[in-house]
Amino acid sequence: MAKKSQAKQSRTTNSRSGKGAKAALDQFKMEAASEVGVDLSKGDNGSITSRQAGSVGGQMVKKMVEKYRKDMNSK
Repeated sequence: MAKKSQAKQSRTTNSRSGKGAKAALDQFKMEAASEVGVDLSKGDNGSITSRQAGSVGGQMVKKMVEKYRKDMNSK
């Protein structure tokens, strides 16, 4: 029972503090989509194909790895 309330509490905390993070992630996703030629709109993107969604996600991962490597090399 305690685990369930902890999980619920965690989600509540995340939703309060995550508004800026969500906006940043949405912007990052839009940039990645643009780079791979996928037209995303704010809100529902149920019309894109799995291949397009995978391309966007793959581009996001690629950019995160590049940033991590750049940050590690600058230390």
